[in-house]
Formats: sequence, structure tokens, C-alpha cells
Amino acid sequence: MEYGKLVAVTGLPGLFELMSSKSDGGIVRSLDDKRTKFVSTRIHQFSHLESIEVYTIRDNVNLIDVFHAMEKSTATLPDEKDTKAIKKYFDQVYPDMDHERVYDSDRKKMIKWFALLKKHAIPLVLAEPLEGEAAQGDSDHGEPGQV
Repeated sequence: MEYGKLVAVTGLPGLFELMSSKSDGGIVRSLDDKRTKFVSTRIHQFSHLESIEVYTIRDNVNLIDVFHAMEKSTATLPDEKDTKAIKKYFDQVYPDMDHERVYDSDRKKMIKWFALLKKHAIPLVLAEPLEGEAAQGDSDHGEPGQV
């Protein structure tokens, strides 16, 4: 499984591998229970993990940069229900994170998602852009998600 194929779906817990996309939705497979199902874009929104950015006190960074910092850290992951411990963890692991614009719920998601990635041994590597995409940039892809 590749990091570049992973999506978060609004209203559904966990992460999903995007198996196929259609004009009215996508077929996704849950990382948790490996179930495959169709998810309608009329009800849900898809966010590719590669496109999610995190607010910092400087320039925004890609979510994978935060995951890399978490991976390098020797600190143990806090309990996802302990908001204070999570904030303290990110103060230590990624001190540039803007805690006013990155909500507690976003930090909890990052902890959950990172744990899922590690559990399934998914390498934290961005997909290589195709030749045509490198020149176009993100103009055809809309705005990246924010955390």
C-alpha cells in the first residue's frame, strides 16, 4: 500500500485506500477492517493525505513533514483521548505547529492516522509526480486541505 493512495473521508473514521474513483464518488478500502465500499461525493468529501497541509508559525507544511518528525521522535505517542498530553507531545515533536489554528481534534487525528500508518507499515513517501503534473502544479487540483 502506498501513502499516495490514502484518503481521509469526512464522516468516516480512520483512513482509506482509494481503489477507484468515479464521477459521483469513489471505491475505498478501510485500513482498519479491509472492507471495500463505495462512498458518494454527494455525502462525503475526500482528502488525499498528500494534499493536507498543517498550519505552522511560519509557512504551512505538508502533513507528511509532521509524520516524519513524529517518526524521528523518541517520544511515545500519547493517548488519543488526552488532549493536554497530545498538545505537549506536539510541542516537543513539532514546536512550529500553530496551536491556535490547528485544533485539538486535528492533532488527535494526526495521532490516530500516524498510529494506523505505523501499524500497517506504510512507508511515508510522497508519490512521484507525473511529467505533465510537475509543470502544471496544483492549478487543476483545487486547494489542498488544511489541518
